[in-house]
Amino acid sequence: MKWPEAVTIKEVGPRDGLQNEKIFIATNEKINWINQLSHSGLTYIEITSFVHPKWIPTLADAMEVSKKIKRVDGVTYAALVPNLKGLDKAIEANIDEVSVFMSASETHNKKNINKSIEETFPVLEKVVKKAHASGKSVRGYISTVFGCPYEGDVSIHSIVNVSEKLFDMGICELSLGDTIGVANPRQVQEVLSVLLKKFPAKSLAMHFHNTRGTALANVIASFGMGVTTIDSSIGGLGGCPYAPGASGNLATDDLIYMLDGMGILTGVNKQKLDKAALYIQEKIGRPLLSHNIQANQGKINFN
Repeated sequence: MKWPEAVTIKEVGPRDGLQNEKIFIATNEKINWINQLSHSGLTYIEITSFVHPKWIPTLADAMEVSKKIKRVDGVTYAALVPNLKGLDKAIEANIDEVSVFMSASETHNKKNINKSIEETFPVLEKVVKKAHASGKSVRGYISTVFGCPYEGDVSIHSIVNVSEKLFDMGICELSLGDTIGVANPRQVQEVLSVLLKKFPAKSLAMHFHNTRGTALANVIASFGMGVTTIDSSIGGLGGCPYAPGASGNLATDDLIYMLDGMGILTGVNKQKLDKAALYIQEKIGRPLLSHNIQANQGKINFN
């Protein structure tokens, strides 16, 4: 297998990681944490979500966080938006890139967005159009690509249909989500073999959860298909409020450990990333799931 020379890592911990937490992390602590991530060498950080606080109360301070972080040149600061109202707030907060989202399975889409798949398309189309008019790039997420907590297997027809509609709207990149962490490397290759006949590898990203410990194996399978943009969450934070059984995301620090050992460039400073991981672990008040943190407890030099 020919390994990629470099991989792009998109850090989603401040949004996808915190959205599933039961406690509210203080705004100043979120800001401090994101500032640490900004100086770790990461070039993309999804910092929050402009979903109504009723649905995601842990990110109710989205505007304040977005306005008060210290932005670093070369880092893209992104946020999730569900509709035009959320987009307006993201624009006011001067977010660099907005992310729209929907599911490949009908039931999860209704649970997550309260709309059918067909009802969701015109809503997102308006968001993408206005975001472009405001000078913002738009990324798309598809949830439940590899399995749905309500429906089980998801048809490739549905995945292709949603993907085509989102690209037709004008998204720049599509992140394929293993929302409940059921994917295996063979399945990843089978799904990508279909999608790559329609879309270039550089326009796709992979978003794995590590529910069953297969996330890193699925990353390797993605590399084998030519997809080298990976979403991950520091410390393995995360889950989906509307996907029962979904545990944390692929841990950024586990991913960096593996890629560093393989000689694959990421541009990320592992020591700085480890410090940021331990910082948020302390604020959350419970052990994080990444193997890297468990292996390095008490060993990281803070000097």
